[in-house]
Amino acid sequence: MSKKGSNALMIFLAGAAAGAVLGILYAPDKGTNTREKLSYKLDKYKKILEDYMADLVSGKETPLTTEAKSQGQKVVSEAQGKAQRLLDDVDALLEQIRGNQNS
Repeated sequence: MSKKGSNALMIFLAGAAAGAVLGILYAPDKGTNTREKLSYKLDKYKKILEDYMADLVSGKETPLTTEAKSQGQKVVSEAQGKAQRLLDDVDALLEQIRGNQNS
């Protein structure tokens, strides 16, 4: 997975956790209920993050790794095309140069 995709996921999870915490803290409910809800949400996000990290370590495919690979393949394919066009241009220039020298 690319570092950008990993950072985006971490930012998303941090934002989701912060939103859940703020939403629960400002909800009109008793303190004990609020703490229980907060604990539940944090445990849930912790489990998701642990699962995600385990998938990354084991190399298991996830939607984000699949997307990162797809984008990487696209970049490589575009680079190969550009490199081939450059080689074609170089060959054409060499042909012109050789043609001018023989004249």
